[in-house]
Amino acid sequence: MNVLIIGNGGREHALAWKIKQSPLCFNLFIAPGNAGTASVGNNIDIAVDDFSALGKYCIKASIDLMVVGPEGPLVKGIRDYFESQELLKHILMVGPGQSGARLEGSKDFSKQFMLRNNVPTAKAKTFQVHQLTEAFTYVETVNSPIVLKADGLAAGKGVIICESVPEAKENLREMLEGQKFGEASVKVLIEEFLEGIELSVFVLTDGNDYVILPEAKDYKRISDKDQGLNTGGMGAVSPVVFADVAFMKKVEEKVIKPTVTGLQKENIPYKGFIFIGLMNVAGEPYVIEYNARMGDPETEAVMPRLQGDFLELLIATAQGKLKGKSISVIDNHAVTVFMVSGGYPGDFEKSKIIEGLNQHDDTLVFLAGTKLLGHNVITDGGRVIAVTGVGATLLEARQKAYQRIASIKWEGAYYRSDIALDLQRLEEGLH
Repeated sequence: MNVLIIGNGGREHALAWKIKQSPLCFNLFIAPGNAGTASVGNNIDIAVDDFSALGKYCIKASIDLMVVGPEGPLVKGIRDYFESQELLKHILMVGPGQSGARLEGSKDFSKQFMLRNNVPTAKAKTFQVHQLTEAFTYVETVNSPIVLKADGLAAGKGVIICESVPEAKENLREMLEGQKFGEASVKVLIEEFLEGIELSVFVLTDGNDYVILPEAKDYKRISDKDQGLNTGGMGAVSPVVFADVAFMKKVEEKVIKPTVTGLQKENIPYKGFIFIGLMNVAGEPYVIEYNARMGDPETEAVMPRLQGDFLELLIATAQGKLKGKSISVIDNHAVTVFMVSGGYPGDFEKSKIIEGLNQHDDTLVFLAGTKLLGHNVITDGGRVIAVTGVGATLLEARQKAYQRIASIKWEGAYYRSDIALDLQRLEEGLH
């Protein structure tokens, strides 16, 4: 089978690495890819949202299956485009159409979907710029801290947690009047804050049946102890110590089943990933958000834990034949730490030569914001490299990741030193 992965991040490198292991994979292409994906497949220099060029390439390369990594092309309707073209509609695809991608593309739609389908979630109300006075009045009725969410896509940075009413009002004005997140903040949700521990649960569904993949926890803030600005993700851990069998059963019954049933009930076809951002509130799962694709950096921690043919599962998803399918999960731990460019998530410099990538050990190095320049790999983004350590224990996995990171260098490289420490302490407290 000829497979095309859309995207150029660490997530896409991890997906490519896993898909390439399948005996069903004949040729593997990644558009546009990065320096890491080039080592497991063929990079194609086409933008993720250039649907016409992607379609022409799919015909030329006889692509059988397309796996869409990032949310952008899903929300813009890549599936809808392919299904509308006579020469492309036969191509299997993992990723929902525009109607399903609204679960991620619109926080307001997503929230209303949860409420309609009795999925446990925080109370929230949506406002637009002409309702700023009403929004200010509503904010005064919400207990602090107050959560503000841009309705549209904001590259993982559209959520602001405000410690006071004045701070919330100031940010509301910046988001609605000042268009802080551009089109994404034309609408803003004011949401109650949930006290608990976050985790992410990943589901593959063909719209009728589903397979639950390993859960993970990611780390969004730039600095240790969850301080500083939000980022696209500074690290991830899988499994999550508090997500025991009893908790995951609640997630399946109270969240996953109503979500899949809700899609059916509302006639929203869905063949792809559903990333469910959860808060564990005193042992009960509450949904913070849905995403219409796998997470990044969570994918880099989840893929190494899968045993068996992942491509077979993706094909079954795209064909609508997931019923009775499953995939084995290895009973180990994975810790992913992201190395980023100095200055990220603000201004940063690119084109720094990366050293130390050729060392061979049993860690996994997934490349993200990188490109090839002659024989060198150079930085080409804010989040540059995801290093994943895998071990029998959380401690072992964490040690391996940080030992490997110590050998990778470029000018201005930065990473958090505390990824997984909170779960390690929690695990120690449980024993």
